[in-house]
Amino acid sequence: MNPGDARPAMPPVRLPSDEELARDALASPLMSRAIELARWAAAGVPVDADGDLADDRLASAAAALGLDGGDEGLGLAADAWHFAVDTGLVRVEEDDDGDDGAGTATTGPELELVTGGDPADVLDVWTEGFEAVLGDAATPTLEELVGGMPDLADAITEDGGIDPSAIDLDALEWDPDEEAEFLDGALASLYMLAGMDEAGQGASMIPLPMVAAAALLPEDSEELADEDVNEVMAAVLKLDDQFAALTGTGLLDHRPVDETVLTDEEAGSPDGDDDLSRYGAVRLTPLGLYAIRRRLTDAGVSAPAVGDLAGADAAALLSALPLWSGRVAREEGERWLAGRDAGEAATALLAAARGDDAGGPPRRLGCQLMLSLLGDGAEKAVRSVLDDPQLGGLARVWLADRDATDVPEPPAEMMFWLTIDSIAAHLATSDREDDEEELRKLVSALVREDEEFFDRVWATGHPATADVLDAVGRVHTDRTIAKQARRAAFKARSLG
Repeated sequence: MNPGDARPAMPPVRLPSDEELARDALASPLMSRAIELARWAAAGVPVDADGDLADDRLASAAAALGLDGGDEGLGLAADAWHFAVDTGLVRVEEDDDGDDGAGTATTGPELELVTGGDPADVLDVWTEGFEAVLGDAATPTLEELVGGMPDLADAITEDGGIDPSAIDLDALEWDPDEEAEFLDGALASLYMLAGMDEAGQGASMIPLPMVAAAALLPEDSEELADEDVNEVMAAVLKLDDQFAALTGTGLLDHRPVDETVLTDEEAGSPDGDDDLSRYGAVRLTPLGLYAIRRRLTDAGVSAPAVGDLAGADAAALLSALPLWSGRVAREEGERWLAGRDAGEAATALLAAARGDDAGGPPRRLGCQLMLSLLGDGAEKAVRSVLDDPQLGGLARVWLADRDATDVPEPPAEMMFWLTIDSIAAHLATSDREDDEEELRKLVSALVREDEEFFDRVWATGHPATADVLDAVGRVHTDRTIAKQARRAAFKARSLG
């Protein structure tokens, strides 16, 4: 199907208020610990040239956070310290009397922002930290990069580490831009899946193989080819590590891959729901939806949110609503109508619905949705367009749904025009195979009701008539109907 030029790059999502998002940010593990460490560093803490804490200071930081002194506790403390430095919650200044780059860390100016500023300040600080963690998550360690390379004996240090100067980094098969794009693609896929949820909130956990496949494979891939399976499974394990690194930001909920997948020699591509659960799952939190939407919009991608259109003009509203899921579109329409006079709203909507441009059919579809939300106060405005060739048909539908009386019978040409307009709107706002089946059923029903349907519909004068009939000819499985549609499309085009 033709999705139309107006289709948004991302489906709309429902976000909490900035106040709620700010509370989520402050409660996230990394942010909350970073704030505690910023207070802990108020008197000044020595750091090395990289701004890191020495082992004994790191142990003190872990204790200040109520963490144990083991590897896990020290690792969490180090992550929180880096988050604090990256966000400005902790400020590092180089010592004046040293030449080794060492310095002193103290409480940074951003602490006052997150403790006494408004929600936007909190979210800005949190975003700085999230972006830093995201960059780290997309960057493998040197040990991971060279772990599979032979002839590393000269690069191994006495303590078992790796000396970067002994490695030909140009020989490594690693592209930092490609790695970042892969993780960005996976997060964008998660965002899109969340928006496709009827409520626009993505409440369900998404299996990691689905996320990996969505990030790696072309959109038109219906199933995995044999050569794709290994690539997807390698991506699952990579994403499992990356999502684990991002969990502390509050960006997502993550269920790790079951360790038995790594030890089971027969483990491969999952082949059932039960088996799929072993491969981990993930979902974006509301804070995660906010963060990824912010990244998308900064990159120029259309990523609408419920409530965006409350103050829009009628034309912008009508252009967007048909592309949104039913529940979300209805809520957005109700927000737009709130506080507006029903009659004035109906007049504005009907005026915006007119037009011979390609966006006209979707706008009229949106107008039908909006009129369905209006009560008796809209009737006068609706009756005023009964003779309008573009709006008279939908006006009669609205009045009939309300069992109105004294509604004149429509001219046959008007109903044929409405039929073409409705199908054109369907084609402009649909891209799923089941929508093709709906189109086939609709056209079959029209032909059953009127054997001369194709002989009459081609002369309606609707600007989309030829394109609509061409589409019917392409997708209809009944050869007779498809042939009649193509012939009628040729006649319609000859009028132009």
